[in-house]
Amino acid sequence: MTAIAEAAPGRAGALLAGDDERPHSLGLLVVAGFLWLGLGVVILAWPDAQELERTSLLGSLALGFGMLQLLAWAGGWFSRPVARLGRFAPWLVVLALVMTAWEVATAKLDLLPLPFFPSPQAFLEVYTDDWRRLGDSLLHSVLLLARGFAIGAAVGFVIGVALGWSKRVGYWIHPVMRLVGPLPATAWLPLAFFIFPSSGSASTFLIALATAFPLIVLTWSGVAGVQTAYYDVARTLGANSRFLILKVAIPAALPHVFVGLFMGLGSSFAVLVVAEMLGVKSGLGWYLQWAQGWAAYANMYGALLVMALMCSALITVLFRVRDRLLSWQKGLVQW
Repeated sequence: MTAIAEAAPGRAGALLAGDDERPHSLGLLVVAGFLWLGLGVVILAWPDAQELERTSLLGSLALGFGMLQLLAWAGGWFSRPVARLGRFAPWLVVLALVMTAWEVATAKLDLLPLPFFPSPQAFLEVYTDDWRRLGDSLLHSVLLLARGFAIGAAVGFVIGVALGWSKRVGYWIHPVMRLVGPLPATAWLPLAFFIFPSSGSASTFLIALATAFPLIVLTWSGVAGVQTAYYDVARTLGANSRFLILKVAIPAALPHVFVGLFMGLGSSFAVLVVAEMLGVKSGLGWYLQWAQGWAAYANMYGALLVMALMCSALITVLFRVRDRLLSWQKGLVQW
């Protein structure tokens, strides 16, 4: 009872602190909303230095976004889930200020040289006018990355488990890994495009190669690092080698396996861009090269944003899978 009584004031204090944080966060959300409304007014009321096609659309979006933030502020006083949106208020304030400076420096005063520094209107025009080509490139990149990553992950996982379990396998494969593994996957570009019959299959091989090496090393380390006491207990209960691998070694090595998957996925992103620039006829890497060739820097920046969102989304999905399978380690690795 004494412990409960001592804990109660702390809990009450935490609740009061949370209540005190609500007006502060919501107040900053109001500031963000008015800043976005001001941005919309600047876009619509201040004439452009040059004729731009998406000024009215951009201004309407800014005004609408500002109104949504003010509505969230009003609803936050009655709904705690809505009030939690206030934690994004500092970012919304900074983005509004950056967007305003960008708009004034490019579209209104024409201070930055074209085409290297396009206006927000040109950036928006990429998604309104060229969304079909950009969407097709995104689809091809996702499919190519998924195919190469899946093959590399499967091969790397099997080799890593074999290395960690069998000294005989390690005797033959370990020297090869030490010789070939540190080489960047892009170094194999000339050979890959010569050996494989199509640029798509060569790109798949390069992505799989970039994914496999870190996964092999981490899986190997995870399996080799399993405590022998686990194996001894399982053998005492009559477990055979298959059971030891599938039910003891692999589950114990899963934290290392997911670290290898994260590293492999990061490496595959770099290889994906290089491979698409050199071989394929569609993809975000190809789109970047196409945009650069035509000096369409707005399209290039737009593709970079799409690529960043794609990579972030894939890593987020991988983290969700990790937290689901390794629930006892949820939150140990942050993203």
